[in-house]
Amino acid sequence: MAHRIRVTGTVQGVGFRPFVWRLASELGIRGQVLNDGRGVEILAWCEDPEAFATRLRREAPPLARITAITIAEERLGPPPQDFRIVESHASAPATAIAADAATCLDCLAEIRDPAQRRFGHAFANCTNCGPRLSILQRLPYDRANTSMAGFAMCPACASEYADPADRRFHAQPIACPACGPRLWLAEGDAVHEGRIALDRAAEIIRGGGIVAVKGLGGFHLAADARQEETVARLRRSKRRRSRPFALMARDLAEIRRFARLDAQEAAQLGSSAAPILLLNSEGEALAPSVAPGQSTLGFMLPYTPLHHLLLARLDGPIVLTSGNLTDEPQCASNAEAQERLSALCDALLMHDRDIVQRVDDSVLRMARHGPIVIRRARGLAPEPIALALPDAPSVLALGGDLKSSAALFTDGRLTVSQHLGDLSTPLARADFAKMVEVLLALNGARPALVACDLHPDFHASHVAAGLAARFDAPCVRVQHHYAHVLSCLADNGITAFATPVLGVVLDGMGHGNDGTVWGGEFLRVDHAGFQRLAHFPVVPLPGGDAAARQPWRNAVAQLDATLGWEAVAGSPALRHLASKNATALRRSFALSGAHRTSSAGRLLDALAALLGLCVDEQSYEGEAAMLLEACAARSTSGGSYGAERCATGPSWAPLLRGVLDDLERGTAAEIIARRAHDTVIAGVVSQVEAIRDAHAINRVALSGGCFNNVLLSDGISDALAARGFSVLVHRGLPPGDGGLAAGQALAALQARSEGLN
Repeated sequence: MAHRIRVTGTVQGVGFRPFVWRLASELGIRGQVLNDGRGVEILAWCEDPEAFATRLRREAPPLARITAITIAEERLGPPPQDFRIVESHASAPATAIAADAATCLDCLAEIRDPAQRRFGHAFANCTNCGPRLSILQRLPYDRANTSMAGFAMCPACASEYADPADRRFHAQPIACPACGPRLWLAEGDAVHEGRIALDRAAEIIRGGGIVAVKGLGGFHLAADARQEETVARLRRSKRRRSRPFALMARDLAEIRRFARLDAQEAAQLGSSAAPILLLNSEGEALAPSVAPGQSTLGFMLPYTPLHHLLLARLDGPIVLTSGNLTDEPQCASNAEAQERLSALCDALLMHDRDIVQRVDDSVLRMARHGPIVIRRARGLAPEPIALALPDAPSVLALGGDLKSSAALFTDGRLTVSQHLGDLSTPLARADFAKMVEVLLALNGARPALVACDLHPDFHASHVAAGLAARFDAPCVRVQHHYAHVLSCLADNGITAFATPVLGVVLDGMGHGNDGTVWGGEFLRVDHAGFQRLAHFPVVPLPGGDAAARQPWRNAVAQLDATLGWEAVAGSPALRHLASKNATALRRSFALSGAHRTSSAGRLLDALAALLGLCVDEQSYEGEAAMLLEACAARSTSGGSYGAERCATGPSWAPLLRGVLDDLERGTAAEIIARRAHDTVIAGVVSQVEAIRDAHAINRVALSGGCFNNVLLSDGISDALAARGFSVLVHRGLPPGDGGLAAGQALAALQARSEGLN
């Protein structure tokens, strides 16, 4: 009897068809398997298709992610003589796109073995590793639809590609020294090729130079992480004053020379995603300019053969930062790199395999509850989230203007794009528009709904309005913090609201429904939408956007609103604010139209300013809060200053009074910072308990960029769990604005259906 078996999920570009062939051959099943726009289709003449499907799911290749297997009986006549892999069928895409994967151990062993024909080859890969999204032009995922189409296979590669017993059977990016791609180093007028290019690149780095390296999803700038003069030069060239640089080390042993590393962290670093992982620094010192003022270092391991070969020629870690000027997209093409990076580096290490989709490095850190995804990109995106909404219409969501990403819901899966960066420059905005079109094209989608942030001036919201008009679709504007809560719920596979959820959202700022700027929110969420139950104190946001850049403004605003400026202005603890015109600033608070905010992020900025950690100007978004966390992490002596509540939510009077008192006593900054964290934790937990008492809500979802802070994330989630709450945290999406689009998509569906079922 013939059966048509349909497998959906991430099943293309991961060795799934060869796996099906091997399993069918083992079981004596006859038929065929192919890729099409919907996933993998199997025609199987067998007696027990359910048993076959069970093994398909249980033994799938390591990079495969199966979301569904369906079986239908077919009347197709006599079976073929064997089981075959047939050519793919092009049709409307409905399959998940595989993420790029770090070099597997088998390929790594080959490039290190002089007896292998791929010894020293910078582009070795197989069905278990290598480029996927970054080289994909269209579905289905076949060589002809990737940037490998122009590289004809040599006879040896063609033989491996056609051999079902070989791990490169139907490996679409298959490559070797004979058939390409080609590697070269451009150094002024000189061009070095192959292994000589790698030798010379390593020599330049050892000598204190900077090399632009074409990686998997874009160019990076590489420099010796121990040479301060070089790292400082890199900062000046990139116009990157103090944001920490990413690092790449040869192996785990090398990382352990500079940072603490436990088993969970080692597993994350060695995973197929190979992310940048923030680790607590410990041991030998790197150049001070690598991560100024931070207690963590962002390390990754080599994730392509090219990186492995380069690091093997060096005796220490390198800075490996994105190849761009600050706030611009990462360079992806050779021409782009030569134009934009030549002035920043001493040589460019390039190759002729085109990067079709720009993909930055993913960034994670470990909390007690698991990994926190800070930036979701290479190795993680665009793996979809399966949602049980079978009849829901397609939705395109555009996120926000910071840490932007787009999301598409279609065919029961939510696909969130790779991190697209901040939309503050024309280049970044053009790149965002291009990536949105790619997301639609690769998924063959025509959205019935378009969603965006409530903020009227976001560039992403303007793009959404244009797309809504183009597709003749409603444009649903979603309140920022409500989207954060729904993003956390989607991340946990929750689409039904049998009981309400309390969303605790702590972030920098988002447009509120009442005309103020929100950011410390306690939201009741159910099938009808959301209700704001409580919030952090509303204080002036002096200067609007200027307050987000200049922490001292928030310090004055918080003190004035909470304790009264006249009562504290003479405190010795505020001498470092004496040069600021606090009187004129306070006068602006009373002006009509002055911004007001409940932002948790601005509270953390104020605390950083009071401690003198970041007073005048932040050089990047979140710097003050990161320095505050780093300072607190240096102390284990904490304890809350006390938790108080007022009619609208937590009161920070004990916090601010306690900080000033400790400063006047000369208490160490790290102890004050730790106590400040503990007080915020206590205040949030106390408010959640009060809401449970009043509204009988026991399930709490934590979201917002402040939950990138491990002290806050662990402290709040642990304290709530200890008090019997069911706590939901982000699992695969960022708690910050990188996950916003996912929540917007669900909000649009909820608005359409008046409840997710």
